[in-house]
Amino acid sequence: MPAMPKPQDADVEAAGPAGDAAGKAAPAAAEEAAKPARKVAEEADPRLRWAFVRKVYAILSLQFALTAAVSVAACLVRAVPRFFATGSPAAVWPVFIGILVSPLIVMFPMLKYREKHPTNLVLLGVFTLCCSLSIAMTTSTSLGRVVLQSAILTAVAVLGLTLFTFWAVKKGYDFTFMFPFLFTCVNVLLVYLVIQIFFPLGRFGITIYGFLATLVFSGFIVYDTHMLLKRHTYNEYVVAAISLYLDVINLFMAQMSLSFQ
Repeated sequence: MPAMPKPQDADVEAAGPAGDAAGKAAPAAAEEAAKPARKVAEEADPRLRWAFVRKVYAILSLQFALTAAVSVAACLVRAVPRFFATGSPAAVWPVFIGILVSPLIVMFPMLKYREKHPTNLVLLGVFTLCCSLSIAMTTSTSLGRVVLQSAILTAVAVLGLTLFTFWAVKKGYDFTFMFPFLFTCVNVLLVYLVIQIFFPLGRFGITIYGFLATLVFSGFIVYDTHMLLKRHTYNEYVVAAISLYLDVINLFMAQMSLSFQ
């Protein structure tokens, strides 16, 4: 951290001989000029950016491992799908709503303390667990081949989109222009889901949603990967990780709706 200017130093320099003042001022000016230059060089160092990228993908790996473990456990414990399939509505609906709402409740404090270590990581873990419960509830009540097919399709899509974005960013492409379009599409999808709740269109409506959601969240993977590589600061690893995590999870759910057909 650059030293703060000291008024008493200036007074001493003013009181001394002119030659002595010039001798002291030159090294001080050179030192102050060198400090910002080193700081800029560190921020522009590609090694720091790639260390940040590796950190985010390490967090993502742990998130997906937790989600997969919770989902597998829910599928192996047959009481879980039996509860959602044959349980009384008075017991099933509060659990169902609680699982769906819990990620939203945890998200607000997680975003508030997103740069406060280690609180941000603890809240990120709780948020991931809440999302994992939602995924587990869906996978445990679905056919195994549907879950496997959706997971394979999602993995292939994520790998392809990530490699493409890395290549495009290296070539100098900028994907920030996509945000207004993607934000609008997400709002349209949310309204579409609300309409489906009150005026369901059956399998045809689910297929339309799955197709549109696949396009939208594929675009979000490209956009958020670009943000990871070029825009996010080094202390925004929680925001970067949770953005990509939600993109992949939503893409997986879109594939589940398509594979179910």
